[in-house]
Amino acid sequence: MDSQAVSLKAYWELVRDNRNFRRLWFAQITSEIGDWFYTLAIYSMLLEFTGRAASVGLAVVLQVLPQTLIGPTAGVVNDRASRRRVMIFADLARFLIVLGMLLVRDRAMVWLVYPLLLLETVMYAFFEPGRSAVVPNIVGAQRVLAANTLSSTTWSVNFMIGSMLGGLMAALLGRDAVFLFNALTFLVSAWLIRGVHFEEPHLKESTPLRPRDLVDFSPVLEGINYVRSDKRLLVTVLVKGGLGLLGSNWVIYPILGERVFPVAVAGWDAKRAALLGMSLLMGFRGVGSLLGPFATAPWAGAKEPRLRLGIFLGFLCSGVGYLALAAAPSLPLACLAVIVAHAGGSLVWVFSTTLLQLYTEDRFRGRVFSADYGFCFLAISLTAYAAGLAIDWGMPVRELTAWSGMLMLIPAGLWALAQRIWTRHPPNA
Repeated sequence: MDSQAVSLKAYWELVRDNRNFRRLWFAQITSEIGDWFYTLAIYSMLLEFTGRAASVGLAVVLQVLPQTLIGPTAGVVNDRASRRRVMIFADLARFLIVLGMLLVRDRAMVWLVYPLLLLETVMYAFFEPGRSAVVPNIVGAQRVLAANTLSSTTWSVNFMIGSMLGGLMAALLGRDAVFLFNALTFLVSAWLIRGVHFEEPHLKESTPLRPRDLVDFSPVLEGINYVRSDKRLLVTVLVKGGLGLLGSNWVIYPILGERVFPVAVAGWDAKRAALLGMSLLMGFRGVGSLLGPFATAPWAGAKEPRLRLGIFLGFLCSGVGYLALAAAPSLPLACLAVIVAHAGGSLVWVFSTTLLQLYTEDRFRGRVFSADYGFCFLAISLTAYAAGLAIDWGMPVRELTAWSGMLMLIPAGLWALAQRIWTRHPPNA
């Protein structure tokens, strides 16, 4: 698994010299910034119209759980059809779906948010496994870690910018402007991906996809057997499921911003103060997600022992960060705790993604990454909805935050135990 050193120079050369990756990267930047603008607007609208934390929890469920349910089908599609075309179709569909949010004008129409979120999530479930699966084909095995680290840090910067400016944009210009902006980003993303050209070896090894194949589960079973045949792959595909146990944060941050850390600005009402508090907490989550893999990727390289150790340390870091957040007496200290927590979380995400890309044959990558995301999003949906109910039933948000931190000890311990697999089954055995 020798690879090019991960450094600022490596990132620059990857973007400068690889036109296809550059367009895919720009597509990511465009659509993700719009997504984070949009997410804050959705959560604040639900809190305003319903007054219930469970409404945010349900929104999170609809943004993630369908990815688990549709994941097997999305994986088969991405392994039988052109992944480039799948991504373009998903972007165009999301353009239309997000425009539908402009119809939600008052409490009576708030129900429409939920089916629209469901449809958008289904499209994301087709898009993201395809994007992850094509990265090795675009950059080559030696640059996979550099590409994943750059994509992760870009996600983090987008999250930071989108979250911090999204709340401000919604407060100043209104939610409609946010929804329109996000819809347009999907059009730009589709145009950029249309110009990406790369080999898709899986198309040479599979028959053309037919409509009846969408209800044929034999490729799903083939993918399950493939994952089960390699114990290293099996335990690694469950890693993001452990990280998904932090799904409560999607409820915790809006509630902390609204009830504990609103930012008072002269002339602004409570709704705007809450939006700004949410924006800062979510934005510093992006800072943490940026720093984690950016700081540690040069140390890890593509050395399996270090990637695996990094995952363990990432789980511990996330737990410590949430325990600190639960006790934070002020917004600056809360933001620092958020940075620590999500530096660890992004470490887990990037290192596990890299291991999966290195372990998996191209013709199975769509199904493997659909399963990878599926376990993660199932855990997020369960913990987020449970968190919303817990808040509505009277649990203090700080207590919920502390429990979220302690929950990270479970995947950390299980991953530590799983390291015996590599001892018994060395990578080249």
